[in-house]
Amino acid sequence: MDRSLYVAMSGASRALQAQAQISHNLAHASTVGFKGILANAQAAPVVGAGLPSRVNTQTVEAGFDARPGALMSTGRDLDIALSGDNWLAVQTADGARAFTRAGDLQLTPLGQLTTAGGQPVLGEGGPIAVPPHSKLSIGADGTVSVVPMGQGPETQVNVGRLQIVEAPPERLVRRMDGLFAPGAGFEPVPVPGQVLVSGALESSNVSLAETLVAMIENQRQFEMQIKAMHSAEETAEQAAALLRLGG
Repeated sequence: MDRSLYVAMSGASRALQAQAQISHNLAHASTVGFKGILANAQAAPVVGAGLPSRVNTQTVEAGFDARPGALMSTGRDLDIALSGDNWLAVQTADGARAFTRAGDLQLTPLGQLTTAGGQPVLGEGGPIAVPPHSKLSIGADGTVSVVPMGQGPETQVNVGRLQIVEAPPERLVRRMDGLFAPGAGFEPVPVPGQVLVSGALESSNVSLAETLVAMIENQRQFEMQIKAMHSAEETAEQAAALLRLGG
């Protein structure tokens, strides 16, 4: 009886962990540039007193879904959608370099170019600062250009170029803040040429239909494990009653 309870408990625990991962993806179904988290069930031997045959299961992150999201045209000057395996370099709170596919850029009151999450966007020489201007544009090669305040369109000035790197998804790891960092032994470098589409955004690659189906399936698995635990409990009570009668 103990073994059946243990197996059911282990399965129910794994289902709860998987449901948390599914819920996280579902919550970010409308987040620009979000890449769905992938998870696998992994055996975890139980260490301690008793037989070494007891093995638990746990849900572990298995990377991320690298499929591109749908391209959404916005017409906004600060919106960009990265092409291929290109990633935008940003500066984290601790001064490190990380990467993102979220292209809904913002300008602070001081003219600093940041992501929607507040991370400074890196250029070829560091964080990009934009002077007062009447018009701003971002070229397909990542060049940020402005028409200075009070000047005509013929005075367009380049203020920097976004630091866009090419990185295969398998060489990147997800950080806790949702950004991506290079894996061990890999250091991506900026790439030239046409690297983005201006006036557009890449949507989240989370499929609502697939995620909802996965959530329902996982809920059913959890309920099945709970029923197995109740059945084991009832069987144990009946066995105990028979033993009392025999005594």
